[in-house]
Amino acid sequence: MPEQALYLKWRPTTFEDVVGQEHITRTLRNALKSQRVRHAYLFSGPRGTGKTTSARLLAKALNCLNPDPDVRPCNECATCVAVNEGRFLDLIEIDAATHTGVDDVRDLRDKIAFAPGEGRYKVYIIDEVHRFTGNAFDALLKTLEEPPDHAVFVLATTEIDKVPATIKSRCLQFEFRRFTVTEVADRLEKIITAEGLRAERAALEIIARQGTGSMRDSISLLDQIVTDPEAVITAALVQRVLGTASLAAVKELVTAIIHTDAAHGLRVIHSAVDGGTDPRQFGQQVVEHLRNVLLTQTAGAELVEASGEDRALYTEQAAQINRPVLVRAIRIFNEAVNNYKGGWQPQLSLELALIDSVRGEVVEEAPVQVARKSVSTTAPAAESVEPEPAPTPPGTPPAIPAAVINEQWDQVLQAMGKINRTSPEVMRYFRVQRVDGNTVYVCTDNQVYFDRIYPYPEKKKIVEQALSMMFRVRLHVQVVKVSDMNNLSDETTSVNIKDDPLLATGRELGAEIRPVNKS
Repeated sequence: MPEQALYLKWRPTTFEDVVGQEHITRTLRNALKSQRVRHAYLFSGPRGTGKTTSARLLAKALNCLNPDPDVRPCNECATCVAVNEGRFLDLIEIDAATHTGVDDVRDLRDKIAFAPGEGRYKVYIIDEVHRFTGNAFDALLKTLEEPPDHAVFVLATTEIDKVPATIKSRCLQFEFRRFTVTEVADRLEKIITAEGLRAERAALEIIARQGTGSMRDSISLLDQIVTDPEAVITAALVQRVLGTASLAAVKELVTAIIHTDAAHGLRVIHSAVDGGTDPRQFGQQVVEHLRNVLLTQTAGAELVEASGEDRALYTEQAAQINRPVLVRAIRIFNEAVNNYKGGWQPQLSLELALIDSVRGEVVEEAPVQVARKSVSTTAPAAESVEPEPAPTPPGTPPAIPAAVINEQWDQVLQAMGKINRTSPEVMRYFRVQRVDGNTVYVCTDNQVYFDRIYPYPEKKKIVEQALSMMFRVRLHVQVVKVSDMNNLSDETTSVNIKDDPLLATGRELGAEIRPVNKS
């Protein structure tokens, strides 16, 4: 007879064995003690977090024969043994992925009226309930509204948003959370000790990270790695079997991104892939590392679940990279991982992600210097020594009509691209709303794009330089949100221009609007 898989062998048999879901097990046990059991429960959360296991524990506790509620389920009475061995007739498990039709629910509804054959309650566990069709949910709804006293429903789903609100409102809902790396590693360590195996703590933490918060997946990975009971499970063995890169390689690649060293970064990628690392796994590890740097930079290292040494590294790297570049690198590598399809050059997506990340940092770090070099070859020589134009007051006749600038905005974006190749990507969502003298009001109604330009004077200078290249006039740029633009007062007129479409269009065309004296 084949040996039982570890995740089945070590499935919790009591509420005390359930890890990381104390907020749920405590509530269920209190309900059992006070005999306030609901007729329907809805368990939701990521896969491998204990939803089905907790449903079986509830079914077992409801029918346990032990007179003391504190020890239910006891795993000793006939009912508990029958449930553990999978032969308890009053525990009915339904896989909604294969029983999606209304006929299946009607069959359930017809049989539910019969009294339990062995225990006190008939417990129906419907797994992946979100896979039901609309008609099936409608048929289930009537049963949930008026169930017999001897029936308890436990619905489990990984996609709670697909469950109709009418079903949710008739169930007591519990949200299962992902496990932390420490919780999973501790559980794996307990299994290793009980099985008479040996493993490094670092190896178990790598397995826990690869399990992405799923206890079942993590235990299955451990089962995959245990090939020789006599061998020690080391971090190197886990990396070789799972195709993950060494933490040193991940740290080196992130350091290369911070220092814009593309050549070294490429060598790190090639060395890792040639050593047997799966490119997709490597990309995931890089994203995780960059995310930890972002969390450290934004909210502090205490938010990151890591060793003291790693937290110190995250803190150091967070101080060496600016946030826009960091966010860009995370987005690029995350897209590379999500779009990874292998192919004859499996590491190509990582190489391109590295080049894009490094290129983004070079541009972001020195946009003004690059801009000056570009402008000096195209703009008049006198322009480089002219002082910055002072903003002109509202109502001054425009140096360049707003409509003229907007008509040539695509050419302005091209000029920005010559100065800084990333600028047009953001400024594409801006338009000139108004020009007062030499002051150009560049506006957007999107808060995200506004925040990417407004706090950075060097980015505003790029727009000014591009406008100067196009129109041969020194202009001062003001970055404003559309909502704020509408509130700006015009000192030369008391007419509410924004409320009059005709006047607003006239102003955009360069017209000077003045109040009419009717006296």
